This record gives sequence, C-alpha cells and structure tokens, in this order.
Amino acid sequence: MEKPLEVLVGELLTKRGLKLVTAESCTGGLIGHLITNVAGSSTYYLGGVTAYANEAKARLLGVRWETIEKYGAVSSETVIEMARGIRTALEADIGISVSGIAGPGGGSPEKPVGTVWIGLSSQREEYSRHYLWSGDRLAIKQQSAQASLSLLVEYLQRGLA
Repeated sequence: MEKPLEVLVGELLTKRGLKLVTAESCTGGLIGHLITNVAGSSTYYLGGVTAYANEAKARLLGVRWETIEKYGAVSSETVIEMARGIRTALEADIGISVSGIAGPGGGSPEKPVGTVWIGLSSQREEYSRHYLWSGDRLAIKQQSAQASLSLLVEYLQRGLA
C-alpha cells in the first residue's frame, strides 16, 4: 500500500531538514489538517494561515491589492504572492498556497467552479499550477489539498530544495 502523501511530505522534509508553511484559501485549512495528522509534524511544519477573504490575503500574506485587482484572487500571480508571503513571514524554506472556487456559486465563464491555483515558493524557485476540478464543494477542497501535497512531493523529490 502506498504511503499517504502527507506522510511522504513529512519524510522528505525531515530528510532534507526543511521547514514548511501553508497559505490556504478555498481549502480552509485542510492542507494543514492533513499535515498535522502525522505524528512528529511539528519538526517540519511551522504553521499556516487560512486567508479566505482578500483582506486577509493582503494583510496577513502581503498579497498586493494591485495583484488581486488585476488578476483576481484565484490566479497564478496571487497564489505565488501568498506562498512567498507566508514563507517570508514565518521564515520557512517552502511555502505552499492554494486559492480557488469551490462552489457551488462564485464561478464565471472565465473561472468556473472548480478552478484552483496552487503556488509554491522557495528560495530557489516559485511557480504555480492550475487545475479544474469537478464535484461538489468538499470534493474540490479534497482534490485541491491532495494536489498541493502531490506538488510538494514532486518538488522535494526533484532535490532542488
């Protein structure tokens, strides 16, 4: 049986002596919940911020209002600023962030329900990934949290951290 992603993330962070932080919007703290389900996670997980409203993204994570106004809260630019902001604020090695439209309302033709962006920030690089999930609100949250952990595993396995 394969290890759960949150266990693998913990093993890889521990092996490399790295610290992780999270900035969550549409997942509402689910990524942090999964990470802290693993015994010993306090050795590599510093904490996170659930920044649901744009005001929280700006005040707590340092996302620029210009970014939110120009690209929207659900965008590559915003999640990169979220990940960078939490990583810098808590002096961590890696920041992971997520922002999306979990539904059932809030979507648009350009950004339908299920649209999610996940960002990663480290000293070496920053990037984001776009996803379009289907399902209800809980399914979109769960898929987004798992994709965030998967992105972390992929990054850590590349050995760049």
